[in-house]
Amino acid sequence: MMRFRQVLQCGSVTALLALAAAVPAQAQVTRVDSGRQAIGFNLGYFNAKGLDSRVDEDVLLANLSQGQFSLAFDVDDFDGATFGGEWLIGLNDYLEAGVGVDFYQKTVPSVYDQKVRDDGREIAQDLKLRIVPLTGTIRFLPIGRHGVTPYVGAGIGAFNFRYSEVGEFIDNDGFTFTGRFIKSGWTAGPVVLGGVRFPIGDVFTVGGELRYQKAEGKGLLEEDFLGDKIDLGGWSTNFTFHLRF
Repeated sequence: MMRFRQVLQCGSVTALLALAAAVPAQAQVTRVDSGRQAIGFNLGYFNAKGLDSRVDEDVLLANLSQGQFSLAFDVDDFDGATFGGEWLIGLNDYLEAGVGVDFYQKTVPSVYDQKVRDDGREIAQDLKLRIVPLTGTIRFLPIGRHGVTPYVGAGIGAFNFRYSEVGEFIDNDGFTFTGRFIKSGWTAGPVVLGGVRFPIGDVFTVGGELRYQKAEGKGLLEEDFLGDKIDLGGWSTNFTFHLRF
């Protein structure tokens, strides 16, 4: 009986020592995983704000509301593909910081809604919008970064934009002329997002993300546009891919 107790005590001590060694090891794994970084890429689709929610003095609204000199196009025509990349840094198990850049560009053909040439041909233009957001975000991971990872976040974006109208136009005297109007610059605005990532092994993740941006370019009247602003806001739906290291 005494020998059995000695063996039992020896086994208990061994188990306790193994557990004591495992706890710091597990903590170290958690710390390393919490601080992991990732490089990500995304491919998605940008939905521009509709007529009912665009900012006052928006140039697209102005182009559509000039009576007999209005242009014929749909704001939805500015919906289009986006792509970009980002760098994520884990701050702890439930927070991460990210910086990213995206690219969107769309050319929309238009014509005068009620005006044509004397020979019946349309008077046509190309309306072109480019947006390059540089964003910094903080994300909250409510169940941590282990396994399937949902998240929500917010941040600030610096938006480089370029808007142009190129083609044939009608002046105040009713004459047709060839013109090119261009406005580019930088503006800032908030960004909110939410999504989920799914692990593929220990290195890769794939997922989906919904992102909203709010910003407006200003000063278009200085370049002889009909409106002084271009609304850069809208929703982006993205497929994401990340490489963790």
